[in-house]
Amino acid sequence: MLKRCFRNRTFIISILMLLPFMLIAILGPLIVTHDPLAIDSVNILKPPSRTYILGTDEFGRDIFSRLILGIRPTLIVALGSTGLAFFLGFIIGLLAGYYGGVVEQLLMRMVDIVLCFPPILLALMIVAFWGSGIVILIFIIGILYTPHFARITYSGVIQVKTLAYIESERSLGASSFRILKRGISPNIMSPLIIQVSLTIASAILLEAGLSFLGVGILPPAPSWGQMIGAAKGYVMLSPNYIFWPSLCLCLTILGTNLLGDSLRDILDPKLNNET
Repeated sequence: MLKRCFRNRTFIISILMLLPFMLIAILGPLIVTHDPLAIDSVNILKPPSRTYILGTDEFGRDIFSRLILGIRPTLIVALGSTGLAFFLGFIIGLLAGYYGGVVEQLLMRMVDIVLCFPPILLALMIVAFWGSGIVILIFIIGILYTPHFARITYSGVIQVKTLAYIESERSLGASSFRILKRGISPNIMSPLIIQVSLTIASAILLEAGLSFLGVGILPPAPSWGQMIGAAKGYVMLSPNYIFWPSLCLCLTILGTNLLGDSLRDILDPKLNNET
């Protein structure tokens, strides 16, 4: 498995793109050169210089420092919401696919209801009632992407539960818990792993969109989407203000999507060059 990963060029490129951002997220406080919240009314919208590597924003705050620390809330929300969506979707899909009947109808119709709403509109509606913040965003985005994991899990369980080895375990008196844990779950993980990487990219984009609209990460804490939203009014005065957070956001999403594509090629035997 590990050998196949490092033989895949797309996987290597995606790791090289994402690794710097992960290191920056971990080592951020050690890298920043200025207080990201410090206001300097004298140096407003300054171009890059020796003092301010990437320039300053409309409050004279260092763009580089805010850019470095802005990755943390974005990744926390993306990883936390994806983990929540995976857990809830996996449980829902597992139960619906295995037991069928009323359980299937109840759970999958709930999933369909969530899928009826565009994610950004539903997120805006929920934020309007509950407020914003990292914890709220994790919960909201996690719920929004739960249906994707639930449907993938459900379809996988439907295919696997009728196979001969599952019927053999059932005839030997194995409990439903054992069948689900040992027989079904390990054999439906490949598409779910791929979906994790795709959901992380979607969650990053959704969090950035909400922060861009002013209902995501609460100021003055830095966030890439929030920085882009604030910079849109100063494009002509300070192009670098909007360029750098946009570039970081694009590279992170691109790297995550490439990782998903490479994992699909590696985990799917039909697409694997070695088969």
